[in-house]
Amino acid sequence: MSLSSAFASELTWPDYAAAVGHGQTPILIPIGSMEQHGHHMPLHVDVLLPTEFARRVASEIGGLVAPAFTYGYKSHQKSGGGNHLPGTTSLDGATLVAALKDVVKEFARHGVRKICLVNGHFENSWFIVEGIDLALRELRWDGITDLKVVVLSYWDFVHKDAIEQLYPGGFPGWDVEHGGVLETSLMLALHPQLVQLDRAVDHAPASFPPYDVYPVKAAWTPACGTLSSPKEASVEKGHILLEVCTQGIVEALRAEFI
Repeated sequence: MSLSSAFASELTWPDYAAAVGHGQTPILIPIGSMEQHGHHMPLHVDVLLPTEFARRVASEIGGLVAPAFTYGYKSHQKSGGGNHLPGTTSLDGATLVAALKDVVKEFARHGVRKICLVNGHFENSWFIVEGIDLALRELRWDGITDLKVVVLSYWDFVHKDAIEQLYPGGFPGWDVEHGGVLETSLMLALHPQLVQLDRAVDHAPASFPPYDVYPVKAAWTPACGTLSSPKEASVEKGHILLEVCTQGIVEALRAEFI
């Protein structure tokens, strides 16, 4: 049947039930966070980006996009600036795990047997795995043993050739790419009205010691909140990223689900 929307929440329940009841329609769940992204971008970057990748991929593989997780695990200082910065609003790990476990089990109850978690916030990673593991365990208790879950982060599909195009002056590394060229370029391509590039702060990549301290030392994080400079971001780079990551995710899910 032809669906009126790629977003599951926009369907009527009979249309949704008909689409997923046979177990062949993949459900893609974006998982993001409410986290500061410097002076030049909004707090929901980590929700907007995985949601758009999920939408693009769903249209290619005949899937549906579930409502996104809009809160994520606590921002880590070395990858997101730190949970101490205003605007960053996070969940305890146990809360995220419990919510994700429940949602995965609910989709399985509907008849879904193919789920992809599209992560947009690095710190979510291990809690996603825990939520899935607990969901699969409890589903086995209920006799459901044929659910398959794929977990991915869109930036992992940026291959070497693309990195050379995006960072001609040298790649600073994913660990300090928070609010930098990658996210800013994607936002310029997708939501330019939400980017105030004139407010972006140009600075050297953040440098941290090989250990952590708690409570965090706020002085370790650049005052603007980004961990590398977004000054080389562009719409053109955003389109390169959209193509590379979407193609990579589509190929991965076709290999696993079809």
